[in-house]
Amino acid sequence: MENVEALKAKISELENKVKLLTTKNAREKIETMSSEVVDSNPYSRLMALKRMGIVNNYENIRNFSVAIVGVGGVGSVTAEMLTRCGIGRLILFDYDKVELANMNRLFFQPHQSGLSKVEAAAETLKNINPDVDILTYNYNITSIENFDNFSNILRTGSLTNGPVDLVLSCVDNFEARFTINAVCNEFNLTWFESGVSENAVSGHVQFIVPGETACFACAPPLVVASNIDEKTLKRDGVCAASLPTTMGVIAGFLVQNALKYLLKFGNVSNYLGYSALTDFFPNMNLKPNPHCDDSNCQLRQREFAAKPKVQVVENKQESDTPVHEDNEWGISLVDESVENDKGAQNVASGVSLAYAVPDKDIGDVEVSKSDDTSLEELMAQMKAI
Repeated sequence: MENVEALKAKISELENKVKLLTTKNAREKIETMSSEVVDSNPYSRLMALKRMGIVNNYENIRNFSVAIVGVGGVGSVTAEMLTRCGIGRLILFDYDKVELANMNRLFFQPHQSGLSKVEAAAETLKNINPDVDILTYNYNITSIENFDNFSNILRTGSLTNGPVDLVLSCVDNFEARFTINAVCNEFNLTWFESGVSENAVSGHVQFIVPGETACFACAPPLVVASNIDEKTLKRDGVCAASLPTTMGVIAGFLVQNALKYLLKFGNVSNYLGYSALTDFFPNMNLKPNPHCDDSNCQLRQREFAAKPKVQVVENKQESDTPVHEDNEWGISLVDESVENDKGAQNVASGVSLAYAVPDKDIGDVEVSKSDDTSLEELMAQMKAI
C-alpha cells in the first residue's frame, strides 16, 4: 500500500513538473494587473487599494508564491481568498479526502466527496481565477519518504525557482507543525502558524521569522512538552467540533496578515488570537527562546543578533498648515485640547459641555493673605471657584 502511495506521489510530482514547463511561456504572457475601472476587469477593486494609497504596488502580488500546508477548514478558505486576490502561485499540500462530514465548513461541496482535498481545491480554484498557478501534492509531509520532497518544493517552488515567498500552516496536529517548523528553521523561510481549538470557539495566527520571533519549538504546547503522543488522545466516536464562522475568521486574519507581509503595508501581527465567546482579540509579541530545542532556531537567532540594527529616525516638523485638507463636505478637525479666548474648550456648534470650565485653574486663584480675612470670606472664595 505504501509503495502505491509513493508511486502516486511521484506521478503527481512529475505532472507538476510538466505543468511548470508548459505554463512558463503562458505566465510570461499574462498582462500586468489593470487598474481600469470596468465591470470586465477582475482586478479593478483590488487595484483600487493602490489608487487609495493603501498599497504602493498591488500588481506585485502576481510575482509571489505561497505554500499552504493543510487544505481543511482554514486552509481551503485561505487558498480561496489568495486566489481571489490574484496571487501568482499557490502550492497545496494535504493527503486527506473530502468527506460529507466536511460540509459544515466553507469551500468544499458534496459532489467532491471522495476526491483528495488538493485535487478538489485545485479544481474549484482554477474556476475562480485561471490566472493563478496551482501546484498540488497529495502526501503526508511528516513521513520520512516525503520530508525531502517537501523541503525541496519549499526551497525551489517560487516562480523564479527559488524559495517560496511565504508558508502558511493550516494543519490540525502538532507533528505536522513541527515538521514545517523544522524545514523553515533549516532553510530560513518565513511562515505563519494558525489553528482553531477543538471546541471551535477560539483560534490564532502566529507570524514566525526564524531567529527574529519565537518559532513553534521555542514555547512548545503542553502536550509536546510533556512528551505525550497526541495520537493517543483521540477517542473512538469523538471528534473535534468545527464552526465555519470561527474558521472563516482565522482564515481572514491569516490572509490579511499574509498580504500585509507580502505587499508591505500596515502592521503584521506577531501573534493574534480570537475568542468567539467574548469577542476578545489578544495581540502580543513572542520573542525567541535562546535555549530552543531546535538547533537551527538557535543558529538563526545568532545570525539575527549579528545583523547591524538600522535605527529609524522619526523626523517631525512643526507646521502652521491645517491638519486636514480642504474637502467638498466642509469637514474640519478641531483640537479640543486648545482653549479659546474665553477659557472654554472648542466644541462643535450647538453642543454644550455638561460642566463649566473656570476662567482660572485652582492653582491660579488669588487668595487674600491678609490676617484680617475671616473664615466666612475664605468659604465664600472657595464656593466661587
